[in-house]
Amino acid sequence: MALLDDLNWRHATKAYDPSKKISPENLSKILEAARLAPTSSGLQQFRVLVIESPELKEKLRAGSLNPACIQDCSHLLVFAAWDAYTTERIDDIYNKTTDVRSQDRGRYDSYTNGLKADLAQQNEQQHFEHAARQSYIALAMALAQAAELKIDSTPAEGFDNQLVDEVLNLKALGLKSVTLLYLGYSDPERDWLAPLAKARNSLEEFVIYPQN
Repeated sequence: MALLDDLNWRHATKAYDPSKKISPENLSKILEAARLAPTSSGLQQFRVLVIESPELKEKLRAGSLNPACIQDCSHLLVFAAWDAYTTERIDDIYNKTTDVRSQDRGRYDSYTNGLKADLAQQNEQQHFEHAARQSYIALAMALAQAAELKIDSTPAEGFDNQLVDEVLNLKALGLKSVTLLYLGYSDPERDWLAPLAKARNSLEEFVIYPQN
């Protein structure tokens, strides 16, 4: 029940204590949880940018619906997905896969050739949307790991993607921003959501068992 206890503990923190910082060790654990997330075809088609510089935070807060969280949180994570699938990107990850497994490069060509053919039928926007969906799995892993460490967090889609992409020069990296994750420690005097009960649908309402 430990994981369920952690998930019941966490909430979308509405105010952070700027004087409290996450230790490098705990930050590494959160990032490792995100790195180990499963992804479609094992491509890891996104990256996580770690923002702790006050100067960078100041530039990013203008495009956020909750600028105080960006400024006061210990660390801001930006989940950014590939802007498109390419032959080179797919080959790169599968070369790494075969190398790690001490297999011959090209072992998975029959699979990757089919994958490339399917993706060739889609446009870049469809590529990005698919890659972006993979990043949400890693976001969930990071949220769960933060909760296990009793580190407060807030996932956020309410921000100006274009501003974030420009400030972080994501285009040069072949990436586009998807979500933000604020990490740190709640300020109990300002975090109005912390004392409130968690509100969710009951399990009976949430889970549906279709019948034949």
